[in-house]
Amino acid sequence: MSLLEELYREAIMLHAKNPRNFGEIADADVVIEGRNTSCGDEITLYLKADGGRIADIAFRGHGCAISQSSASMMTEQVKGRSLEEARDLIGKFKRMVVEGQPPAPELGDLRALEGTAKLHSRVKCATLAWNALEEALLKLEEA
Repeated sequence: MSLLEELYREAIMLHAKNPRNFGEIADADVVIEGRNTSCGDEITLYLKADGGRIADIAFRGHGCAISQSSASMMTEQVKGRSLEEARDLIGKFKRMVVEGQPPAPELGDLRALEGTAKLHSRVKCATLAWNALEEALLKLEEA
């Protein structure tokens, strides 16, 4: 295993064991539940928007290290960003994980999940939180 792969593996485990933004937001504008029926991963995403920005975001749930670290890193990356920037990150993340495209620099620590594209059974784990975020953004638009 290369040094870069080892660093990425450590980032995934760090976020899985000590997830950022783990919890609930009592006055969330949108609450979305997501499930990966193939492996049992579950997430509830809480999002609060203000002035076209993600003012706060949190999640609760359980699952494998990939699903939990992806949710943790995602919340760090989108908190404080505009809704449009969040949509852009969703696209960049999914192109990396689903299509196997090279990671965009804006993804930061999420680049640690680049190898997931080669593990087809783990793609749903990595995208669970992102699918919930995408759904949350759509609900905000409808409101």
